[in-house]
Amino acid sequence: MQQRSPVKRRVAIVDDHPIVRQGISQLIDQEDDLVTCCQASGAQEAIDLMARCVPDILLVDISLDGISGIELIKMLRQHKIKVPVLIISMHDESLYAERALRSGAKGYVMKQEATEKVLTAIRQVLRGEIYLSERLQGKILQRVINGEEGGLSAIDLLSDRELEVFRLIGHGYSTSDIGRELKRSVKTVETHRAHLKDKLGLKNAAELTHFAVQWIEQEKSNSN
Repeated sequence: MQQRSPVKRRVAIVDDHPIVRQGISQLIDQEDDLVTCCQASGAQEAIDLMARCVPDILLVDISLDGISGIELIKMLRQHKIKVPVLIISMHDESLYAERALRSGAKGYVMKQEATEKVLTAIRQVLRGEIYLSERLQGKILQRVINGEEGGLSAIDLLSDRELEVFRLIGHGYSTSDIGRELKRSVKTVETHRAHLKDKLGLKNAAELTHFAVQWIEQEKSNSN
């Protein structure tokens, strides 16, 4: 009797870099139990694809054009699209992973991890479990022991939208540029900038820009 091929779980990829999408897709399609079913470069394209793609899991990058990966997770919930999301990103998990989990993601893995860990994360989320690295699990446990706010930095306490604005400031975006990128009014962006200065203890726009640029450089250094 001919042996049946195993049913492959369908994986959708959302990343704004075509080469990255291709690399992840090739990794997945080499496996006996996984197959790439569709790809998208941004949040709205991903939402539009869900109706005809029907994936078992969605791999999402944090940094997407316009709307971030975290905002995409919130959009999925608003549209009542019930697909587990695994964040796969170059950004440091110590800052973004807990935000992603609070938004509804089921796991966070960094792109720099070995391919075996990426595949382990995918399968673990497909089993209905949460995937986090051992390092991040230890950090969260330590926070629980020390108290909810123990060890949190000022950056950790920013809202998801404030962090997005802060990141774009660090990349050199002007207030109007940020408004166009996030599809928000200039007045709304100015309000976010004011909140950032208050929360980060900064006196003026120059200090905010300097701090944001330094933070981006540090984040790039940590990712290398």
